[in-house]
Amino acid sequence: SGSCEVKTCWKAMPPFRKVGNVLKEKFDGATEVEQRKTGSTKVLVPKNSQFKPHTDEDLVYLDSSPDFCDHDLKNGVLGTSGRHCNKTSKAIDGCELMCCGRGFHTDEVEVVERCSCKF
Repeated sequence: SGSCEVKTCWKAMPPFRKVGNVLKEKFDGATEVEQRKTGSTKVLVPKNSQFKPHTDEDLVYLDSSPDFCDHDLKNGVLGTSGRHCNKTSKAIDGCELMCCGRGFHTDEVEVVERCSCKF
């Protein structure tokens, strides 16, 4: 009788958190570029000549993001004025970041809820 050997190969994605961390790192180091015509081809070069040329692994962008702080219906941005924020957070929900340097008012609220506690 004959024997058969099977070899199976596949590629798997790394954990989601790792992918997110790599993308965030690339986003933080992204370079704004512009198109320049060189002969019959177009190339992307850094908009600021002090930045080093990008590699095929770098993240680049042509247009700056809109200012999300201010109301701008043309770009579909509602702004952050009047939104609730977390005074103690350093993340995107934190008042320092969300209020864009405009300052903020704080309210202390006590919430009383009924619970089904049994003693």
